[in-house]
Amino acid sequence: MSENSRYDVVVVGGGAAGLNAALMLGRARRRVAVVDGGAPRNAPAAHMHGFLSRDGLPPGELLKIGREELLGYGVDLIDDDVERLEPGFTLRLAGGRELSARRVLWATGVHDDLPDIPGLRESWGTDAVTCPYCHGYEVRDQPLGVLGTEPASVEHALLVRQWSPDVVYFAHTAPPSEEDRERLDARGVRVVEGTVTGVRREHGAMTGVELGGRFVPRVALFIRTRTVPHDAPLRALGCAVEADVVKVDAGGQTSVPGVWAAGNVVDARATVIIAAAQGAAAAGMLNHDLVTEDVRDAVAAFGGFTPAAERAAAAAR
Repeated sequence: MSENSRYDVVVVGGGAAGLNAALMLGRARRRVAVVDGGAPRNAPAAHMHGFLSRDGLPPGELLKIGREELLGYGVDLIDDDVERLEPGFTLRLAGGRELSARRVLWATGVHDDLPDIPGLRESWGTDAVTCPYCHGYEVRDQPLGVLGTEPASVEHALLVRQWSPDVVYFAHTAPPSEEDRERLDARGVRVVEGTVTGVRREHGAMTGVELGGRFVPRVALFIRTRTVPHDAPLRALGCAVEADVVKVDAGGQTSVPGVWAAGNVVDARATVIIAAAQGAAAAGMLNHDLVTEDVRDAVAAFGGFTPAAERAAAAAR
């Protein structure tokens, strides 16, 4: 392996978490590479929200700005995917290259496993969405829908109600209980029974939801999706898993020493700004770990640790 493929840290994933981690590490004067396959979860969205000073910015523009900032700190940007992560650490990329790292920070995110409903995927990220904090304000006071896919979908509908008085809960595969129906009724959320069979679109926008022969006009549909983390190499390495995600401590460290993880890959509900903060926090803890190792190696090279009493005696002679 060539010397130019050896890094203090390889960050896997170039979204908000990965780029912010790399920014922190680059500013700490670490030799850093970011490996990214270029398929962010929020790519279909036209704008991102809730990010102070960047509210309304297209997601791709944030990544472009971030990548440009990293180049100023000497961070290497590698457009590729990591296929295997081996102890030590060796990262084998899909394009055939191998990288070596003292530490690894994994920030590859997730993808949303959508229900198989015609028209839904074409709407995903624009007018079929999951996060009302990210997209609710733009469709405020308009006819909205919430797709029932699990018991927690009722809570989702009650949350979406904050943005519009006209919310329909499509029972689909998660009909509400009597208690939930009472809560929905109390908040003016109408329940529509039956299985959703399609999402209708015209001129590039959602017009409503189909249930067999019925049609309910809606301009946006909110869905609680099942998220699938991109973490297969971490699991193969032996990282512990809890609640179907790789387990990390408060600083982002996994159960495998030397491996950190941050962002949606370990916290699917994290918005862009939260993922960025998690990346920064994990990078800080990771750098402290490297400093500890650097000091230990320096002491060993210096001749080992000499107790204070021996140093004082030697000075007196």
